[in-house]
Amino acid sequence: MTTHASEAAALFLAARKAPEARLTSLPEGLRPADRAGSYAIQVVAAAGVEIGGWKVGSTGPDKPPFCAPMPAAGIVASPATVGTGLLRGVEAEVAFRIGHDLPPRATPYSRDEVIAAMATAHPVIEILESAFADPDVIDFNTNLGDSMLHGGFVFGPGTADWHGFDFPKLTVTQTITGLQPLVRTGNPAGDMIRLVEWLANEGSHWAGGLKAGQFVTCGSWTGKTSAPAGATAVVSFPGLGDARVTFGG
Repeated sequence: MTTHASEAAALFLAARKAPEARLTSLPEGLRPADRAGSYAIQVVAAAGVEIGGWKVGSTGPDKPPFCAPMPAAGIVASPATVGTGLLRGVEAEVAFRIGHDLPPRATPYSRDEVIAAMATAHPVIEILESAFADPDVIDFNTNLGDSMLHGGFVFGPGTADWHGFDFPKLTVTQTITGLQPLVRTGNPAGDMIRLVEWLANEGSHWAGGLKAGQFVTCGSWTGKTSAPAGATAVVSFPGLGDARVTFGG
């Protein structure tokens, strides 16, 4: 799979750099057959790239997690202005910033140890882009190999006293210029701590584990919304704060 992973990663990287190179599909022989194949592509694509954080999610409260690294170069503080992109996908999320390293070790980290390492909670916007012209028609494992559509990350102010938040009952409001606001309660993936715990114990090991200063964003509360060119997107969580991004020229 190493040769196939390298070829797929090269296609993804080229497509993300040039709109005219966007793919309609991945050649059948390069498509990852499972999540291990997806992560092999991620490893190649991330070679030499500073990892500033991770996205981790799940398709449901009882489903296994999945993850992708987030390049540090694409992580910016709110309010931010970014290029127009093609998808301009917007997702409202909650992220945690790691306060101290959680390197790989033989004994799994406990839930309490992982919580102790989560220094602050932040309202965030994950910006979605893709190597594919239409990622909605691409299979899950291939999208996962392409960093699960990660294109950028805008973080709002951090809250150290986040332990008292009842996240399943927390409501987010997402507004995007020209579109109807979205209001959603709770993260469809369920327990976000479960996701970070898995990331610390399994998902991030190939990159040396979780490191102080990195962000871990825990899946969309609102689903993917495509913003119009020039639009401003704002996500707001009561008590946690806001994050804002404008898609400029």
